[in-house]
Amino acid sequence: MNKTVLISITLLALSGASAFAQSAATPQEKMACRGDAQSLCAEHIGKPSEMNACLAANKARLSEPCRKVVEAHGG
Repeated sequence: MNKTVLISITLLALSGASAFAQSAATPQEKMACRGDAQSLCAEHIGKPSEMNACLAANKARLSEPCRKVVEAHGG
């Protein structure tokens, strides 16, 4: 997998409690969360369910575009 995918939401292909449980993220959604994934959840890169849970757990700290993506996917 390429780095963008790992850093975002294939980076976000989730478990039940994760931010993107409803559907797969679009490339635009992945890009919206790339920076947040790198800065807040870097240790979870390559582990989609953990990444999703991390982003959801840090929702208050996410950039507005990423927060909207997480909320749109049930996080």
